[in-house]
Amino acid sequence: MLAVLQRVSEARVIVNGETIGEIGAGLLALVCAERGDTPTEADKLLAKMLKLRIFADEAGKMNRSVQDVEGGLLVVSQFTLAADTSGGNRPSFTNAADPRTGQALYEHFVARACAAHPQVQTGRFAADMKVQLINDGPVTVPLRIAPPGTDNARGVL
Repeated sequence: MLAVLQRVSEARVIVNGETIGEIGAGLLALVCAERGDTPTEADKLLAKMLKLRIFADEAGKMNRSVQDVEGGLLVVSQFTLAADTSGGNRPSFTNAADPRTGQALYEHFVARACAAHPQVQTGRFAADMKVQLINDGPVTVPLRIAPPGTDNARGVL
């Protein structure tokens, strides 16, 4: 599974003119399931995300996690993270999980996030969403958790 995390001062998701998810300070997590992903990869991605130390401590060093600072978590599905741009000028999305599997993994991820973290908001799977955010820093971090037997040596997108 793939994610792009953005440390934010605030973020919201709007669908059809209505705000459906909103947080103050915390993480905006754009999340994508790839072919071959299972709930195991979703769980590992969530665990890494919740413990990733990208918030400042008293000395101003990135030493605290979203859980440490009791920040919000806004989870938004984004299959375009799986884009392959290696050939031509039109991205291919064949690496993304099929919509049914992608939705199941997204819902699994959200359910686990809600169980593990007190402040979770979401976008809407497969909706045309408008995402507004104020990136704090800016701090943007890509994450990738690949199924066993695949190349995850980089640990990034």
